[in-house]
Amino acid sequence: MTATLGDHLSLIDELLAGLFPETEADDANGYGGPHHRVCVLWNSRDFWDDDGQAWREAEADGRARLDALIAALAPRWGAPVQIDLWPYLKASIDGEEVPEPLFSLSQQFVSLQAAWPVRDRDRWLALAVGQADKELPFELLAAVGRGPVPA
Repeated sequence: MTATLGDHLSLIDELLAGLFPETEADDANGYGGPHHRVCVLWNSRDFWDDDGQAWREAEADGRARLDALIAALAPRWGAPVQIDLWPYLKASIDGEEVPEPLFSLSQQFVSLQAAWPVRDRDRWLALAVGQADKELPFELLAAVGRGPVPA
């Protein structure tokens, strides 16, 4: 069964209202720790045996889902900002400590395509769609962290 926009929004609201795990933990829907939670909202099939057509369709589906979420969330918090994850990936390669979830997200995504501060909860919300490697599924993720939106 495919998740709907309403399902995605409900899950985002749960992430924003919920408690963060006391220790680093993962489950069937994602992972989290004392200051963050990341949840997979949608994923495609893998592409090990694809002629390219299914990949293009999955990329378009993921982008359409992301665009619909941005359109639904922008009235709440305004226009989102984009967060380039390259500086976090570079820092981790250089041996610097990168906080979660930025460390994990930078291993899979080039950017968080949409991010907002959720000031009344001292949290930030970010959305990203992408894939870790060309054969792997596309994923649409929602990440929630404590504090201001990362620079």
